[in-house]
Amino acid sequence: MSYVEAAGAPLRKTGHIKLHGPEGFAGMRKAGHLTAQALDLVHELVAPGVTTEAIDNLVFEFAMDHGALPATLMYRGYRKSTCTSINHVVCHGIPNDKPLREGDVVNVDVTLIVDGWYGDSSRMYPVGEIPRRAERLLDVTHESMMRGIAEVKPGRHVGDIGAAIQEFVEPFHMSVVRDFCGHGVGQIFHDEPNIVHVGRRGDGPELLPGMIFTIEPMINLGRPHVKVLSDGWTAVTRDRSLSAQFEHTVGVTETGCEIFTLSPKGYHKPIFSND
Repeated sequence: MSYVEAAGAPLRKTGHIKLHGPEGFAGMRKAGHLTAQALDLVHELVAPGVTTEAIDNLVFEFAMDHGALPATLMYRGYRKSTCTSINHVVCHGIPNDKPLREGDVVNVDVTLIVDGWYGDSSRMYPVGEIPRRAERLLDVTHESMMRGIAEVKPGRHVGDIGAAIQEFVEPFHMSVVRDFCGHGVGQIFHDEPNIVHVGRRGDGPELLPGMIFTIEPMINLGRPHVKVLSDGWTAVTRDRSLSAQFEHTVGVTETGCEIFTLSPKGYHKPIFSND
């Protein structure tokens, strides 16, 4: 796969990996920061009895108040500002008016467009007191993402990211979902390269300064297999085991990487209490 300078590339997927300069990194910092702020607000709302529709409305109103647009709203016909995936839903759960229950875990995935740049991130939220096995899943999923991010530096390869995640997760007898992956991002929602969360070290495109992409492992307590429901969006575990996901948007720098979507309030790890 070849590389192109993002500044001269068309605003569409071309099969090339875009390399962004200082302007791109500045745009992504702004978009990523606002997305992270929205996810911090969600932390303050999630509780038993709250609906995912209320979460979606909160994010929409926050985006409107800050001159941003939710990227998912009307994307390929999707009608919500977030994806909210509960328990055995792997990803792309659609917000609705069903209340969250004590012991649930919910992923909230937000992408906000700020001045044409896409900040993409998701976090897991416990609903009240959750089972120990769910806490363990959230811990492992978050740590797997961070181990993948630790591989991001010039000269490494996309396969190194997936290998680091897979090597960490599987000894816990958990599984890495293969059906969905991270992706390039910037002024396009989904771009090259794909960031698969399993792999072999040294495989795939080389990481070069200026690349921007998401790392978003989805980890299941059971088998990795998923299916998409009849709504065309909601993906669930086939064995109905719990699933979790965390996501950051990162950029490759000259010496390592920059995470654009860190929590301004320090909610960097799974939080098992709303205190």
